[in-house]
Amino acid sequence: MTSQNPSDLPAQPNRAIRSFVLRQGRITSAQSRALAQLWPSYGLDFTGGTLDLDAIFERHAPRTLEIGFGDGESLVTIAAAHPERDYIGLEVHEPGVGHCLLAAQQADLKNLRVMRHDAVEVLMHALKSDDLDEVLIYFPDPWPKKRHHKRRIIQPAFVQLLGERIQPGGRLRLATDWAPYAHWMLDVLSTSNCFDNAALDQGFVKRPAERPVTKFERRGLRLGHVAHDLEFIRKVVSIT
Repeated sequence: MTSQNPSDLPAQPNRAIRSFVLRQGRITSAQSRALAQLWPSYGLDFTGGTLDLDAIFERHAPRTLEIGFGDGESLVTIAAAHPERDYIGLEVHEPGVGHCLLAAQQADLKNLRVMRHDAVEVLMHALKSDDLDEVLIYFPDPWPKKRHHKRRIIQPAFVQLLGERIQPGGRLRLATDWAPYAHWMLDVLSTSNCFDNAALDQGFVKRPAERPVTKFERRGLRLGHVAHDLEFIRKVVSIT
């Protein structure tokens, strides 16, 4: 594949162009009950104001944000394995959020909260500078058609915004099984002034052992796709 020049990519997040289409799908009665009954325990409403994460989690701890957690199985698995960290999950689709809430309750998690809102607006308004130690973006919609590339969540300005919210030395971890999108992400991140590639060869990294296999990854594997993992480290120097 020929790499794209990042200067040809969209320059900034545009709220008229979102990286998702709100496909609600079929929600089960259990998921619907979870949204009604478990949201007070695990849900965070987007108000446009800044979140006080220390107050929400009742402690100060390293914080991970997962953007687009799907059905939440991966997020719940990671949060259960790392009780010393706090986790925030973003997802806009109700069935997935309901499924995640049920899994979080079953695991009796105290270190997980979820939001149903657009990631750009959450990062811009709800989180403060250096609030996060880690961001996970696993198997985002690849928007394979060229005319839809502007909808891809990984864009230069979005990466800049992530850099403003991730602490120096923090990690941005991504994965996709769509090879053209993997190279797109590598191109965008490699030209960022916010991050350094953790891979010694400045390419992709080996699949982290702690990353659970997601539903989307299993589907891709059945289709013969190969997952690509990326890991970038927030630079310690100023990004302004």
